[in-house]
Amino acid sequence: MRRILRVPVLLIWIAFGLVLILVPWSNFWDANYYLYQYPALGLLLKNAYLRGAVSGLGFMNVLLSLETFRHGTSSVAKRG
Repeated sequence: MRRILRVPVLLIWIAFGLVLILVPWSNFWDANYYLYQYPALGLLLKNAYLRGAVSGLGFMNVLLSLETFRHGTSSVAKRG
């Protein structure tokens, strides 16, 4: 059962990582509810460094999910 659940979980985490990579550079990031309600927040959210940091987190998420899938289970969860 664990092997069957690994593939959907992997696909969900990869999709989440890809969303984190792509959304900061899309129109959805530029025109959202919070930018209109809080204009000062727009200065922070439109910063290229913040967008790069969020994309970097998405990239790391994809890499770590692939690495976890490759090794089967994490070293913390292994049983003796």
